[in-house]
Amino acid sequence: MMAVMSIINFFTWYLAAISVITFILFGFDKWMAGSGARRIPEATLWLASALGGSFGAVIAMQVFRHKTRKASFQLVLALIIFLQAAVGFTVWYFELMG
Repeated sequence: MMAVMSIINFFTWYLAAISVITFILFGFDKWMAGSGARRIPEATLWLASALGGSFGAVIAMQVFRHKTRKASFQLVLALIIFLQAAVGFTVWYFELMG
């Protein structure tokens, strides 16, 4: 039981950290867009989201008003979130069924 709690604790901290990193990436990209400098590629923003930072991405999009008008970006992000939810549900379900 202790090992399971350690994994849950690690995973919780991991998701928090990657969400903060993703939030910062979105904010930095918004700042770069305003200054006319080279931008962070969308693929990098999607990768950070797919690695667990989707919560930070969604919050950053609202806070910075960034990528909120680009439907193609939102569609890919929604797909990432859907896949993460499906994986999470599947893991939860098979853990429950034991």
